[in-house]
Parts: sequence; C-alpha cells; structure tokens
Amino acid sequence: MAAIISTAASAVRMNAKAAGIKTGAGSRAAFLSRKAARSVAAVAATRKVATRAIITETTAESSADSAELYKEFERLLVDYQFSYKVGDRVTGKVFHCDAKGAWVDIGAKAAALCPGSEASLAQARNAAAVFDIGEEYEFEIIKDDDGDGSLTLSVRKIQLEAAWNRCRELQNDDEAVNSVVLSVNRGGLLVEVEHLRGFVPQSHIAIRVPNREDLIGQSVPVKFLEVDEEKNRLVMSNRLATDVISGEGLGVGDVVTGIVQAVKPYGAFVDVGGVSGLLHISQISHDRIVAVENVLAPGDELKVLILSKDAERSRLSLSTKKLEPSPGDMLRNPALVFEKADEMGRLFRERVAAAEAAAQAEEGAQGEMAGMEVSKSADEEESKTEEA
Repeated sequence: MAAIISTAASAVRMNAKAAGIKTGAGSRAAFLSRKAARSVAAVAATRKVATRAIITETTAESSADSAELYKEFERLLVDYQFSYKVGDRVTGKVFHCDAKGAWVDIGAKAAALCPGSEASLAQARNAAAVFDIGEEYEFEIIKDDDGDGSLTLSVRKIQLEAAWNRCRELQNDDEAVNSVVLSVNRGGLLVEVEHLRGFVPQSHIAIRVPNREDLIGQSVPVKFLEVDEEKNRLVMSNRLATDVISGEGLGVGDVVTGIVQAVKPYGAFVDVGGVSGLLHISQISHDRIVAVENVLAPGDELKVLILSKDAERSRLSLSTKKLEPSPGDMLRNPALVFEKADEMGRLFRERVAAAEAAAQAEEGAQGEMAGMEVSKSADEEESKTEEA
C-alpha cells in the first residue's frame, strides 16, 4: 500500500506539473497532492492494480488505469479547491514577510500577497512593521490570480471604509474630535483625522497664533462640515469645535434668535450670538420632514429654544418643535411659531420646572419613608431589649 501511495503521489505530481500547478514543499497544492494521492492509491488498491504494473509496465491496460487515476486526481483537486473573487473578505494567517509584503495562507492553491502599500491605512515602513508572523488577520481581495495562482490582498481598503464610516458618524452626532495639522497655506489647514486627510478653511480657524507654521504637528479640535467619500472630500471647522458654551446669558429653555449657517441632511447649524448650535431634523417640527432644505436655508433668521447644552463636547442643541403652538405649524405657518415663541418657551420652562419639582418631591418622600422604616426598626429593637 505504501508503494502504491508513493507511486501515485509521483504520478500526481507529474500530472500537476503538466497542468501548471505548483507542488513545492509547504504549498497548499503539495498538501492537496498528498491527500489526493492517498485517495488515488486507495482506488488503485481497491481495483487490485499491481504495484509493479503501475511502476514499470506500459501495457494498454495500465495506461488506461493511469488515465482513470489522473481523472480521479483532477476531481479531488476540484473538491479541495476554494473559489475566491475580487471584493471577498477572507481571514488568513501571515507566514512570511519580505520586501514585496506579507505572504498569507488563505486556503487557496497558492499563498496570497498583501503588498506593503496595502498593509495599513496609516504610514508604515513595511509589512513586517504591521503584521506578526503566525497571526491571523482579515483581508480583502483586490486583485485576481496573477498567473501563478497568487491573489493580491489588502488591509488598507478595509480600514479606509471603516474610517469614512466613523467620520460620517461623528458628523451626524455633531462630535468634536482632535486632528493633527499636516501643513498650512493661505486657504487654511491640511489636517489628518482617522488617518484621512481633510481641510479646515481659513474662515473656520479659531486658533490665533503669530505664525501658523507653528501649528504643524499640533493637535487641534475640529467638527465635520462635509464628509463625501465619493469625492474624497473632508471639510472641517475648528471654530465650531472651539465655540465655548459658557451658559452666560444662555440657559436651557431660553428662546433666542439665530441665523442658519448651513443645512445638512440631518439638520441645520444655527448661529446663536456667536455660538453655533444644531437644530436636528427631529427637532424642527412635530410633523415628519423629508428634506431639511425644503424648510430651512442658509441665511434664514428664526427663533429657537435651547434644548440642551454640553460644554465638554462643545454642543448646543436647539429646537423649534417645542415652540409650535400646534403640531406642524413650523411647516405650515412658521411666522406664527416665531410670534408665539416666547410664550411657548415660558410654558416649556414651566413644564420642566414642574417635572423637576415632582422628581425632587418623590425623592424626598422616598427618603422620608426610608427614615421612618429605620426609626420603626430601631423602636422595635429597643422594645425587644426592654422586654428581655
């Protein structure tokens, strides 16, 4: 049986070589060849094909048997091969790094290559600085078989998609984040956020320094104005991120006049006395709004209610929804909303104050009840002691 396996393996390797399949030591094809050879040998043994006939005889019968064995081998190779295409995400184990990049076993017939330029979204010296030998990573296939059976992989593409998604989330949440200044010019600052390059226009720079060149390499807070992955466009504001919501003259429930600065799919940014606030689409009206631009436009003057403020996150949340005398008035008759704004703001503050008073009263009642329970327990313990 061992002789059959050895001979079958030799035949398998010869056939694989003729088919252009690599069978070097350690290759997946070699592994499949050995596995297939065992299966082929088992078939040969079942058919009682003599070892000597396989090795030496060149009769028509042995040739026919060999042809059948080769067909069996081809069928087994198909069974054990995997089908991959560009765009697939796979998990593979890095087993070697060189000047070309990282060589990865993903279960294909040949090792796949992750070039050094695709190893990371962040700058890296080479693949060896990114990957640990023997560790598994997630990759995306970016190029088909190069002719040698080797696929081209990328980690950078996966990280790039995640970075754009993160920036969109930060924009939707109106979050301030830190960026690193890469360079300066007359138009503004070139900065990096989430390993993506963005631009801060001159009009949105709040930091005042004698020489802007000194900002290079420094960390500055920014908020997102535009996130457009398709156009590879990232525009940010340092001014919006550094507006200090001190609370001086501004309180929750106050009604103030503001100017719409920008309109976004998720709401509008409104300048309130030099402080920028977000009027979220859900806080414009009780009625459903399909598109913010159908209701508001840059330059519009309107009255808004300060819904909340967060100095730590540089956020001011606004509402016109709370100022509507009747649901939907902001869409049907905004002039009425602004006319009744002060009155509606007063009613809102009264409701908030009443709710806070009720919560405090309930908390006090619970504390009093707890005190009564403790006093009652103490009296019972004292009575028991006296009886004893």
